[in-house]
Amino acid sequence: MQHKYLPLIIAAALGAMSVSAQASGYRFGSQSVAGQGTAESNAAEANDATTIFSNPAGMSRLDGLQITAGATVVVPHSTFTDSGSTRFTGTPTGGTAASDYVPSSVTAPSFYASKKLNDQWAVGLGMFVPYGTKIQYGNTWTGRYALSDVKLESVTLNPSASFKLNEHHAFGFGIDAEFMKANLGQAVDVPGSVAALAGTPNAAALAKQIAALGGNPALLRATRDAHGSNDGKDWGWGFNLGYLFTLDQNTRFGVSYRSPIVHKLRGSTVWDFSKVTDDPIVNGVLQAASHKVNSAALVELRTPETLSVNAFHQFDAKWAGMADVTFVRHNRLGDLDIQFPGTSEGAEVIRQQWKNTVRVSLGGNYAYNENLTLRAGVAYDQSPVQNAELTHPALPDSDRMQYSIGANWKLSPRSSIDLAYSFLDFKDANINYTNKCNPLATTCTGNGETTRGTYQTHLSLIGIAYNYKF
Repeated sequence: MQHKYLPLIIAAALGAMSVSAQASGYRFGSQSVAGQGTAESNAAEANDATTIFSNPAGMSRLDGLQITAGATVVVPHSTFTDSGSTRFTGTPTGGTAASDYVPSSVTAPSFYASKKLNDQWAVGLGMFVPYGTKIQYGNTWTGRYALSDVKLESVTLNPSASFKLNEHHAFGFGIDAEFMKANLGQAVDVPGSVAALAGTPNAAALAKQIAALGGNPALLRATRDAHGSNDGKDWGWGFNLGYLFTLDQNTRFGVSYRSPIVHKLRGSTVWDFSKVTDDPIVNGVLQAASHKVNSAALVELRTPETLSVNAFHQFDAKWAGMADVTFVRHNRLGDLDIQFPGTSEGAEVIRQQWKNTVRVSLGGNYAYNENLTLRAGVAYDQSPVQNAELTHPALPDSDRMQYSIGANWKLSPRSSIDLAYSFLDFKDANINYTNKCNPLATTCTGNGETTRGTYQTHLSLIGIAYNYKF
């Protein structure tokens, strides 16, 4: 059942509100500390091996063998204020307020290496974390019927090559091998189901069955939530393309494309009714009546494709400016159909209907001296989430502004360190999400809950990378 959340968080950054970073939706950032310093506006600069991610054609500008090893620490802060979450029966969900549901920090590594083979060809390899999230709402918070916890880990291996046609035109190509692993959890609304059945023939039949098996039917009046948990993993494949046009020694323009990746996330679902009451017989009867059995789980998803256009200009010996516009095609994801192969349990449909987005960033470099270059940038990033009715607790995303500063410090003619700090300020995210199924339905899966409230989020990114030229 919990597989429904995977595409909502794949994640990135850490779903923006759940420890995600720069890019909207579920992409994690930053994949380049040098890029982070300019708010990811430096794709046409192509000044180090991280160009493998932003534009592989940029490897044509790099000499010899170059490596970059970095890490980005994400420090999130998010609060949720409930404004009347309800069960499918219309009664309040009760429970506790959401607090400390994001970790104090999360660190994502990256590694890039490029090698110039001759005057025309260069090859490289990138390894980075494209998506990720970690949320621990707990089993008692008011929105537990939508989500109690989620953890997503991913890594992409990106072997690449570039070809320099002449002094003006260079092309790049890469293969993306992407691995995802997730663990997810969700409460099951047993108390609401029992309350909805009260006074019906079905309720009488349950009580009779419990009594016949030696259980205590009186405990039906004081049931607690059950819980479902899931794990899943998959490898997926895609590609990326790049083109770099060098007008002159001071001006460059770039175009890059990263394809979608289709994942078939497979795993298992485990339902735990052991704590619904203190009577194992009652718990067993209620689980059987719910039609929830431990099983496999499957969901197919498609990550968004991106198209970026960017520019770089060196104004003089000290100042350089750059810009990037990235179009992200989210609308192919659509609603999610989560299946439970080998069972009679109906699929769960998660409504998303994401929209396509645009990210715009501007940045600049200032050469303070021959050993120190300062960087800064600003970006505006749209959220793919359309409205409060399509906002889910796994990714309460919203439009955000990013403000970045950074620096490159040369340790020697061959080595240097990149540093970057970014502050991301999100608009308040209102949520009014209703699951269209309910626990009594037999043709679908879902709690039928409505989660209402407001998220307020900001986060900091701290990046450090080491560069070496052999």
